[in-house]
Amino acid sequence: MNIMSVINLVLCVVIVIFGLMGWRRSKKIFPLYIGIAFGLFGLSHLATLTGQAAQLEVLLIVIRTAAYLIVAYAVYKVAFSSK
Repeated sequence: MNIMSVINLVLCVVIVIFGLMGWRRSKKIFPLYIGIAFGLFGLSHLATLTGQAAQLEVLLIVIRTAAYLIVAYAVYKVAFSSK
């Protein structure tokens, strides 16, 4: 078992939970975006832990790219939103 993948997966789950809690409490969509992105990162770590990463390489590239784009979008919207 790859301890780094386990740690990454656990931290992704924690961030997903915080993202959901932040969204429910604030009613702002940005914490939810971050939670969704880290949920996608968690899927890639889970694939690594289950030994499926090699077979799912192309799919994992798409998943990780989508996750990074979601985080970038959320940060961009927070940084450049007019208040």
